[in-house]
Amino acid sequence: MRGEVRDGRIVIVGASLAGLRAAETLREKGFTGSLTLVGEEPQPPYDRPPLSKQVLLGRVPADRTGLPQRRDVEAQWRLGVRATGLDPIGKRVLLADGEEVPFDRLLIATGTRARPWPNPAEAALDGVFTLRTSDEARRLAERLDAGPRRVLVIGAGFTGSEIASACRERGLAVTVAERGPAPLVGALGGTLGALAAKLQRAHGVDLRCGVTVTALEGDGRLTGAQFSDGTHIDADVAVVALGAIRNTEWLAESGLAAGPRGVTCDAGCRAFDMYGIVTDDVFAAGDIARFPHPLFEYQLLSLEHWGNAVAQAEVAAHNMVNPGPRRLPHLTVPAFWSSQFGLNIKSVGVPTFSDQVVIAQGSLKDARLVAVYGYRGRVTAAVSVNQARSLEYYQRLIETAAPFPPAPGAADQIESPVPVPSDVPDPKLLSHGPTVALTGHMPDRRLTVVQPAR
Repeated sequence: MRGEVRDGRIVIVGASLAGLRAAETLREKGFTGSLTLVGEEPQPPYDRPPLSKQVLLGRVPADRTGLPQRRDVEAQWRLGVRATGLDPIGKRVLLADGEEVPFDRLLIATGTRARPWPNPAEAALDGVFTLRTSDEARRLAERLDAGPRRVLVIGAGFTGSEIASACRERGLAVTVAERGPAPLVGALGGTLGALAAKLQRAHGVDLRCGVTVTALEGDGRLTGAQFSDGTHIDADVAVVALGAIRNTEWLAESGLAAGPRGVTCDAGCRAFDMYGIVTDDVFAAGDIARFPHPLFEYQLLSLEHWGNAVAQAEVAAHNMVNPGPRRLPHLTVPAFWSSQFGLNIKSVGVPTFSDQVVIAQGSLKDARLVAVYGYRGRVTAAVSVNQARSLEYYQRLIETAAPFPPAPGAADQIESPVPVPSDVPDPKLLSHGPTVALTGHMPDRRLTVVQPAR
């Protein structure tokens, strides 16, 4: 192996889960050079899933969610400073404090931020929150501790639904507003979306689907909200859960294929430039990455999953310190989990990459089941509700492109073996953003091709 790939200067922009795991892997793979991690937040890397669960329930303080380090990464940490630009020719990362960080290889792991309420004046009202960072979780938990009269959750994706669940467990009155037909429908389709709606209402949530919040009201402090159907509610806390924005703005002049959908890269995590040429010194991993996956017709996937951030960071780090023949592809099957309203929901594959779904085990009535998704006659995903032990079997079916519907014999009990349409709506019809985005092959912008002089 060439010695130079294990030496030199590597910069990781994004000091969260993907950035930390990449740094650890670089050292484990024998990288001995200079390593710098740049992070906008002032605190060391921390775990985000507990923020909408244990932290909001008051079981874990927001400042106690730090990620354990598997080893000393021997890095220079530049925390509390934002990256503002990238010079790919001079190989420099530009920082908000005016400094520049040189690199030989760069990993982009800047992740996402919460999508804010679109009206800045209303977003500034005391009592209006988003939930993405530990500081946001701390402030929201403190407000919930004070016992608000009613909490309004805008958006019924996984984050919004987990927030609503935590509020109801605290005994707080909750209204959830969702433009789509049901909670979680953008991630799991119509069948499990209908189950989620039923369960939220059974737990006392004032769930309003097919409506939008048209205005947040208050004079300095939130007092209520207006809905598109003409109704109004009083509320002193509103949590905006409208999905995430990928942090790519700092790359606008970099020449990379970076835009609202993420940084486009190959299966080895190498970033593409805006003309589709793969770079050899710029990599991407985690929520920011948009990459092809052979199991899903090579469509470009953007994933906001904990496990994907870890797996992709490890692949990126391996490839940063290994020459071409030794590089690995990122082929991990997407997986995620959620805990809400007494349910443990786990998924493998991409449920939105489907045209049919079948309840392969258990029943909707008992809220204990495995739903298997298919696309054009092959298995593409499985979602378990309080029955996670079966998912390993279905993951093998996904990996081997097994026929859909799955053969009899995998089930303990089948409510209805007949597949039905998966009813995955157009994301434009939803308030919440998907945690898995199938972004096809379309570019993020229109380009004017200028032929180079010959």
